Amino acid sequence: MHRLFISDLHLSDDTPEIEAALVSLLQREAGFDSLVILGDFFEAWVGDDDNAPLADRIKTLLQALTDGGVDLMIARGNRDFMLGEQFARDVGGTLLQDETVLEVAGQPTLLLHGDTLCTDDGDYQQFRTLVHSAQWQAEMMSKSLQERRELARQLRSMSIDAASNKPEDIMDVNPQAVATAMQACGAARMIHGHTHRPARHKIDTGERVVLGDWTAQQGWLLRERETTVTLESFAISP
Repeated sequence: MHRLFISDLHLSDDTPEIEAALVSLLQREAGFDSLVILGDFFEAWVGDDDNAPLADRIKTLLQALTDGGVDLMIARGNRDFMLGEQFARDVGGTLLQDETVLEVAGQPTLLLHGDTLCTDDGDYQQFRTLVHSAQWQAEMMSKSLQERRELARQLRSMSIDAASNKPEDIMDVNPQAVATAMQACGAARMIHGHTHRPARHKIDTGERVVLGDWTAQQGWLLRERETTVTLESFAISP
C-alpha cells in the first residue's frame, strides 16, 4: 500500500500556485494507490452544483486520478463543510464521515479534519453545530449560487476577525478530546489537519499526526508505505 494524506490546501481563485502544486504533486507521485483528503481542500464550497471554473478544473483533475485506478477519499473541513455525496460521485471518490477508522501502516487509525477536537473554542463549536444542521444547509441550498458565494465571503471575513481576537491555545486541539475520540473507536493513531501545526505527537493513547496547511511556499503530506508513515514537506515553486 502506498497512500498519501493531505489537507488544508484551501484552494481558491486567489491561490493558483497551490492549485499548480497539487497538479505537480499528483504527476510526480504517479504510482500511489490511494489519496486521502482530510478537509479544507477548498477555501469555500457553496454546494455540489457549483459551476465555477475552479470547481470544474478540480473535478476534472480528481476524475482523471480515479479513472487511473487511484482510490480517493475525501473528508469535509470547516471551510468546505458543504461538500456532499454528489461531489464524491462526480470525481469517483468516497465521502468520509466526520470520523473514520482506517487501517494505516498496520494500525487502526482515526481520520478526521480536526475541528471537532478544538473543544475549548466554544463559539466555534456552536457555529459548527449550526452550519452542519440539515435545516441551515437546506436554507443555504435554496439560495442562488451568487447569493451563496457572497454569504461564503461574509462568513470567511467573520471567521478571520473572530480568530484574530482569540488566544492561540483555544484554537488548538483539546488533549482530552483527542484521548476520548481515540479510545471510543480503539484507534492507536490519529491523523488530522485543521490547526496548521504539522507535527507527530506521542501521546498516552498512541500517536497523533497533524498535517500541515499548504501555502505559496510549502506543501505537506503524510505518506504511508507498508508499515511506515512519514510526514513530509516540500517546496512550492513560484
